[in-house]
Amino acid sequence: MRQVLSIAALLAVVAFVGQTVAADGKGKAMCPVAGKPANPNQTVDYKGGTVSLCCGNCKKAFTANPAKFAAKANLQLVATKQAKQVKCPFAGKPVNPAQEVTVAGTKVQFCCGGCKGKAAKATGDEQIKLIFNDKAFAKGFKVTKKD
Repeated sequence: MRQVLSIAALLAVVAFVGQTVAADGKGKAMCPVAGKPANPNQTVDYKGGTVSLCCGNCKKAFTANPAKFAAKANLQLVATKQAKQVKCPFAGKPVNPAQEVTVAGTKVQFCCGGCKGKAAKATGDEQIKLIFNDKAFAKGFKVTKKD
């Protein structure tokens, strides 16, 4: 029983973190470094868009090593509608709207059931890194505006 409760608690935390990485449900961006609500006065230019961070320390950490935080920064660009999906992030093929997975509160479409299944199998940060890493982002998303 104790193990079941521990697993349930872990799943609840993963679900909560996954839902709060990009946006807080009210459209407010979340810091890709700390996972806290972003401060609109702490921003960096990134891939033709603007990524918001929560504080000066996170801004320094992000600026020093943007590759370390790329997946969550790329997710923030999509969640804040600065980037839009143009193709499947895995295959680079046109998407099928019926093949959709919600990742950290953001809907992502795939070309086929195989790609959707690959995405759906992953959870939490693993799912974010899989779908929004730089290679997948370049295949499937395009920054459309700078806020």
